[in-house]
This record gives sequence, structure tokens and C-alpha cells, in this order.
Amino acid sequence: MENEKTRCISSERLCDTGFSYTLSLISGKYKMTILYTLMEFTVVRYNELQRYIKGISYKTLSLSLKELENDGLIIRKVYPQIPPKVEYSLSERGKSLMPILDDMCEWGDKNRL
Repeated sequence: MENEKTRCISSERLCDTGFSYTLSLISGKYKMTILYTLMEFTVVRYNELQRYIKGISYKTLSLSLKELENDGLIIRKVYPQIPPKVEYSLSERGKSLMPILDDMCEWGDKNRL
């Protein structure tokens, strides 16, 4: 036990933790909701997302989807047709977050007041 290092908060930085990195990917008012929706419905079109997530603006949904795509959590598939058809789904990286999201849902169901 004498050889164990004692961690001191003054020498640590939250931004260097896995927790902080994960939070940076999923933070935002609607990102977790978008991920949850894709987990539940697998493949979803833009207008379906907007209808399902009541109150989300066009700009906010577009920005959140772009960020999730840039972070490798979702896949955006564009079909070459008129009118344009775009579908969103979870990437393998996004799917790897789903056990955590499932746990959060389960916790919420058990602890809802």
C-alpha cells in the first residue's frame, strides 16, 4: 500500500478524463435525445426526427446532426433522388454508447418521482 500514488485534485484536470471526452460528444440539449431516437427506431429521416422531438428547431436539429456525424456517432445516408431523401442511423461507434443510454433509461424509470 505504501507504493500506491495518492491522487491530488490540484494536479488533475477534468478535461483529461474519459468522462469529459464522452460528455463533450453527447452534451447539448438534444444530442442524447437524437441518439435515443436512433436507438429506438434504427433508421430515421430528418422530418421524422423533427416531428418526434417536439420543440426542436430546424437549425438546432441540423447543427446537432452535423456534430454527431462529425464525431462519428451517426451515419447520414443521402439517396440520389428528387426530392432528396436523407436517412440517419447510428454508426458502430454510436451503437457502442447504447448500453450507457440503456442504463440511463432504466435508472430514470426506476427513480422517476
